[in-house]
Amino acid sequence: MRTTTSADGTKIAFDQTGQGTPVILVVGAFNDRSTGAPLARALESQLTVLNYDRRGRGASGDTQPYAVEREVEDLDALIHEAGGAAGVFGYSSGGHLALAAAARGLNITKLALYDTPFIVGDDVPRPPKDIAAQLATLVSANRRGDAVELYQTKLVGIPEAVVAQLRNAPFRPSLEAIAHHAGLRRDIDR
Repeated sequence: MRTTTSADGTKIAFDQTGQGTPVILVVGAFNDRSTGAPLARALESQLTVLNYDRRGRGASGDTQPYAVEREVEDLDALIHEAGGAAGVFGYSSGGHLALAAAARGLNITKLALYDTPFIVGDDVPRPPKDIAAQLATLVSANRRGDAVELYQTKLVGIPEAVVAQLRNAPFRPSLEAIAHHAGLRRDIDR
């Protein structure tokens, strides 16, 4: 594991493997770099892969207050670690973050998105306008499990019956541990 420092001084942890053209893996809201590890292994024979923990996850720091711009700066720091330009692969909300970074002019040579949760069409239910406030209230009341479930049902669209089944999943504690980030990231997650 290596680290780089973002513009606000936050340490961002990443693994760098392989040789070749650089690509940075940007995972989703409830993930850390372990989610990207299988893809990193698949790509490292042809590319230099930087697989990182987004701010507030895994071994990365979590300087407050949160803003999408800070995550864009994190990605910019990784691009500099990669030599000043890199391809970016965004998964789930990481796809939204990758698009935000490209829109802000970061030196992204290629962009690939997978399972990015866009809301398209008038017939698709929209999350409540106050969803970020609802999530923040739940987290501040230490109701992280409820925040996870609200996020999963109202932002991701997972059926409530499935969310109920996930309450006892072995990964549930890790979701609750980073629930405060999912709520704050509403503006890039949907």
